[in-house]
Amino acid sequence: MIVRPFVLSNSRVRTLFDRLDQMDEVTTARLLGEVEAGYGDRHADLHATFGEHFAIAADLIGWKGNWSKGRRTLAGAYLTMEYAIDSAALFNPSIVPHPDQSRLGPGDVRFLMSLRATGEGHVSSIVFRTGIITSDLSVQIDPLPAKLHRSRVAPDRSYERALFRRKLGEMGVNGAVVDRVLERVPERFTLEQLSLAVEEARPEFDGVAHSSEIVRTMLWLAQSNYHIDLARGASMSELVIFPMNDEESRGIEDLRMVRFVEEDGSILHYGTYTAYNGFRTMPMLISCNDFRRIEVHSLNGAAALNKGMALFPRRIGGDYVMCSRIDGENLFISCSDSVHFWEKAERLIAPKYPWELMQIGNCGSPIETPEGWLLLTHGVGPMRSYAIGAMLLDLHNPLKVIGHLREPLIAPLGDERDGYVPNVVYTCGSMVHGNQLFIPYAQADKSTGISVVDLGRLIDRLMDGGAG
Repeated sequence: MIVRPFVLSNSRVRTLFDRLDQMDEVTTARLLGEVEAGYGDRHADLHATFGEHFAIAADLIGWKGNWSKGRRTLAGAYLTMEYAIDSAALFNPSIVPHPDQSRLGPGDVRFLMSLRATGEGHVSSIVFRTGIITSDLSVQIDPLPAKLHRSRVAPDRSYERALFRRKLGEMGVNGAVVDRVLERVPERFTLEQLSLAVEEARPEFDGVAHSSEIVRTMLWLAQSNYHIDLARGASMSELVIFPMNDEESRGIEDLRMVRFVEEDGSILHYGTYTAYNGFRTMPMLISCNDFRRIEVHSLNGAAALNKGMALFPRRIGGDYVMCSRIDGENLFISCSDSVHFWEKAERLIAPKYPWELMQIGNCGSPIETPEGWLLLTHGVGPMRSYAIGAMLLDLHNPLKVIGHLREPLIAPLGDERDGYVPNVVYTCGSMVHGNQLFIPYAQADKSTGISVVDLGRLIDRLMDGGAG
C-alpha cells in the first residue's frame, strides 16, 4: 500500500478549499486526529505527503488563504488516496546478485529481485524483494517490510548538455530555438536552469515557426530523465518505483536488471523497462551503483523501439550490446558505443517452432558461460500461450546461434494456467549460483515462483543444437 495524490479538477479543488475554509478549528483538529489515528501507522512521513499534496493543489488554483498548519495538513489528507500497488497482479520478475554480499554463510548469495506490480486501473509500478540462495540451493525470501516508500523525483536532477542536444536531434528537434536555449545553460544543467533559459530566450524566437512546440519538447525531454533516491535508512524491498511523469502515466513495465561489468572491472547496475502512457511505449534505462540513487534516462535512436530491450552484461568488441524485439515479432541484436543511443539492429532469429510461432522475444539479459551467451526467450503459441525457451549465442559474435531449444524449457501447466492473464509464464531475468540456473517467473500474472535448472544439462542440450 502506498499513498498518491487524489487528483481533482481545478473547480473541485476550489470547492473543497472553500468548504474547508468554513470549518472551525475544533472540527479541523478532530478530523485530522482521526486521519492520523487511522493511517499514521500504515505509511511513513504521512504529514510530509499531506503537505506536498496540499502545496500542489494550492499552486494549481492560486490559493492565497492564510491557514493554520493543521488545516493545510487536513486539506492534503483530502487530496490523498491509498493505492494497493499489487491488488491485481504481481509478475514478470528479474533477479541479480544483491550489491551487498556481507554477513553471509559460506556458499550463500544474496539476491535482489524486481517485480511488476499492477493495481487499480491497471497501472504498473516496480517493486523489489530480497533474499538468499543458500549453499544447499534453497531460496529464502526476506520478510516484507511494514511500510513502503513511494519513489520521489530528486529535486536536483541534472542533464548533460551534449547528450541532451543529441537526443533532441534524434527526435528531429534542432535549429536556432534549441541553440538559443542551450547556449544559456552550463554543461550540466537542471530542469530549473532549462526553464529559466527558455524564458530568457523566448523573446528571440517569438514568431518563429513551431517554436512553442520545440520548447514543449525540450521541457518534456528534461522531465522524462531524472533520478530517484532511496529514503534514508530504507531497504530496497521498501521502494516502489511508481510512474513519475506523463510518458509513464499508465505504467512502468517489465524491468530487466543486469549486473554490468565494465572493461576496467568496475560494476554498474543497469535496467531497461518500458514506459507506457496509454497510447505509446517508450524504452527507458535505469543505472545505479548500489540502488541508493537510481538514474533514469530515455533510450534513444532508430533501434530503441518497442518493448523488451535487454542489455548484455559486458561490452563485446568495445561496444554495448542489446537484445530486443523492435518489430514486435523477431529477435534483434544492436551494438552501440553509447548505452543511451541505439541506431542499428540486425535480426538474430525469427519464430521457428510451433510454441513460438506468433512471436519471439528475450526473457532478460543473456548470461555468460564458457560455451556461449545463454539467452532465455519467450514464445507465443496457440491460444496466446506464453512459454519460456533458451538459446546459446557465440561469445564473440552474438548474431551466431549455437543452439535453440525446440521445445519450451518452462510452459504453463496445471494451476499456472489460470490467473489474471491465463496461459502465460514469463521472466525478465535469471541468475546462476552453484551451477544451477535460478529462473523467477510469473504464473498467469497472479503470482511468481522460482524454477531451478541444472545449467550443465541445459548447455549440453543447447550445444547439441537444442534437440528435443
